[in-house]
Amino acid sequence: MSPAPALDEPPDLAAWPPREGVSAAHGPALLDWAADTSAGRPRVCLLRGARGSGKSHLLTWFLLGPTGHARTTPHATIPSAGLFTDAFAWELGRQLGYGPLAPDRLLERLTADPRPLLLLVPDLHLAGRGPADRPSAQPSVLVRDLLVPLLRLPQTRAVVEVGDTDLLDAWPGTESIDVGDTPHDGYVPPAGALCAEDLTALVPRSDDGRPRWDLAPEPAREHALDQALLSPDTAHTVRALLTDPGFLVHGSAVSVAACLADERILTPPGLREVWRAAAPQLSDTAHSTTQRAALLHTAALGASPTLARYLRPLADQHLFTAAWARPDAPVTALTQTPGDQGQLLAADPLGALTLLDPETGADTAAVDSPRSVRPDGVAVRRDGSLLLLTDTGALQPVTPESEGTAAVVLGHIASHHGHLTLRHPSLRPTALGQCPHSGTTVLGDEQGSVHLWTLDTYHPNPRSQTLHKAPITAVTCLTPPGDRHALVMSAALDGTVRLWATSADPLPDPVEQRPAFVTALASAHSAYGPILAVAWNDARLHLWHLATGRVRALPLLTRCRALALSPDLRLTIAGPDGSYALRLDAPRLWDEPVT
Repeated sequence: MSPAPALDEPPDLAAWPPREGVSAAHGPALLDWAADTSAGRPRVCLLRGARGSGKSHLLTWFLLGPTGHARTTPHATIPSAGLFTDAFAWELGRQLGYGPLAPDRLLERLTADPRPLLLLVPDLHLAGRGPADRPSAQPSVLVRDLLVPLLRLPQTRAVVEVGDTDLLDAWPGTESIDVGDTPHDGYVPPAGALCAEDLTALVPRSDDGRPRWDLAPEPAREHALDQALLSPDTAHTVRALLTDPGFLVHGSAVSVAACLADERILTPPGLREVWRAAAPQLSDTAHSTTQRAALLHTAALGASPTLARYLRPLADQHLFTAAWARPDAPVTALTQTPGDQGQLLAADPLGALTLLDPETGADTAAVDSPRSVRPDGVAVRRDGSLLLLTDTGALQPVTPESEGTAAVVLGHIASHHGHLTLRHPSLRPTALGQCPHSGTTVLGDEQGSVHLWTLDTYHPNPRSQTLHKAPITAVTCLTPPGDRHALVMSAALDGTVRLWATSADPLPDPVEQRPAFVTALASAHSAYGPILAVAWNDARLHLWHLATGRVRALPLLTRCRALALSPDLRLTIAGPDGSYALRLDAPRLWDEPVT
């Protein structure tokens, strides 16, 4: 294998595929622009030309080139036909490894990320979705609200297909490649779009006359709602689609999202809230039908119980099914209480602590705590006393009495780390976790070390181990029944997840490392063995079967800041957008092949 070219070495045109349908001038011109990152070269290349003139051939040829040259390898390619601003941001966030983000959050992430960014934006002139008189239907709105702010970032360069429009003409300093207005050889004009009635006619029917969207052809699924917005009886046709759970599962998530953005359109109660939560994930075309149903069902539990009931049979066929959802309950910290009841203890952004029924998510009791404390982590003794990790990195004991074993043990842990932090700020605690159903807790610090404590009895010092070279973001641990040793799991800002069995040295390599960071960890002993749940900041959840190393990836509907996992594999996910619980299908998680 030949070595990758140096960054200052020009790309080899011969390494690209034959230029079928690409002129001898346009291919080298695009390649020359991409390879030249000097300050005097425009950072935006506009690809112009009439329909059928070869713009798509040119972009495809460019994409099929070798990936060894950093300056000519796109970091993201966003085909924009039919996308509005939010959907463009979701897809760009996915491709860049951030997960599907709203436009403002995506811009925040990219503003803070100084790495070079080369974008390919095919079909910008065909962007837009939703009612024709709404801003989301106009490509110029996508340009104004997202593309221009992206191009203002000094690290961004972009190839943008604008057709024969004036999109981005006002952008200062662009370079243009005009492929002309003559259709290339072999160009076949696309057939005209079918009307709503014609598309609906393509959808098979059940014996009782219901549309079978699971059997519908792709054009019907993708464009039925778009065409319904143009039909003479718009209100009736659109409502028929938006009240059909089959269409919501199988239809275009982007089309539904653009339609629901128009407040004039009447919808079933709660549907807008459901779609606001689910659409960023549903817009990922890689999801299976049952996964789409499970995601929709999860979002519907908290906003539209009627829709949730319709979706439940299909959602039950997936690897997870939501048990409850509470979008009204933001959470900053979460843990399971020791004992057989396994209640959940949750902290909200104002510092209030509440016990939750793990089966329903309902509040069962308030827990006294200092209201001046804003917990980011919590550990619970068997007697109900608490150790809180505050948002400042301080540890706060909460005990019923100022004296006694709980006060002594928890006070000593807090004092120990408080004194360490005063002497060495790099030892400030950053994460707090607990071994389920045991009296052991684990702390992670800013230096990358973990500290294991027993909450039930006094020990002068913890068992400590440096596992990372970056601040720890999440910790959890498992203590096998009858075993005094523990298995500690930790994650850090460098994107690593590490395991340490306290009976031996830590594993030399991370068990996982990704270009993202972990926001929460939870673990449990189950009938299938020890399980580790890992929530990442790119809206992914990884479930590890630790005995075999098998892992399943699941999408997250909301930002996750805390996890709780029970032995019967009920997983509670909590964060600033609320909380919800999933029942995991263990046999299907671990017995079926991972695809």
